[in-house]
Amino acid sequence: MRPTPYVASLRIYEPLSAFEPVDRLRWESLDASIDTKRAEQELALRRLVFPEPPAVRPDGAHVLDINGTRYVSPWSTATRCWAALDDFKESLPASITPFFIPQALEEVITTGIDLLEDRVPHIITENWVIPPRWFSLFTPEERVRGEGDDGPYCFARTTMSKARERAERSHEIVLGAFGQGPVEQEIENLLNWLELFHPESLIELDYGGLASYLDNAMRVQNFDGINDDTSIEDVAQSLAGLSAGDGAIAGQGYERLVSRWRSVQAFESAI
Repeated sequence: MRPTPYVASLRIYEPLSAFEPVDRLRWESLDASIDTKRAEQELALRRLVFPEPPAVRPDGAHVLDINGTRYVSPWSTATRCWAALDDFKESLPASITPFFIPQALEEVITTGIDLLEDRVPHIITENWVIPPRWFSLFTPEERVRGEGDDGPYCFARTTMSKARERAERSHEIVLGAFGQGPVEQEIENLLNWLELFHPESLIELDYGGLASYLDNAMRVQNFDGINDDTSIEDVAQSLAGLSAGDGAIAGQGYERLVSRWRSVQAFESAI
């Protein structure tokens, strides 16, 4: 089983030429055949047990070599730790957060944060569920699924230009259907994140360990496991219904999606 089986990721792979010379020297020597996704997760678990300043340790990266071009997605560990801490502190009153994150631990997480020139991570993650807006960036033809050493897997990958075009279209549809609000803002935030990276980048949705939970949940419902997952299609149908002003069609796609992932989220309570 994967080290962190409840995490899904959305990754940006920028071409090697987009990085500074010192980073290019680091990334061009990496072996693309190494399972860096497992290494990243194992490092995250070690840091839970033995906290250390993430900004003062050399970080890793995921690498893709496609048609003679190397694409790199740095783990951005320090940036993601800082962002997660910041989001958590904003979610609760300042008088309560010290009970969850002691001052000593906060100092460990934030040590060296001033050294970071770029606080925008190449990777964002979600636990126990995949947001519908992530699926909107891809088409079914871009999805790959199968069975590996860690069990079922599923990922989708597309170009930055296609992802931006689809995000813009999704935002336009949702804004037209519902006006400004939380859903529209989440899509806009995703689009703003995409626009920060090189236009020739690749973007990848990785179900991670959620693939196993989804596979189990769907087999219980007499489906062919993850092979019958239609999350990308369901979001596309929902958006098409909204665009056409057909609430029934939009609702059908959204209900299928929500029901499927609700069964995955149920595992969180069962553990």
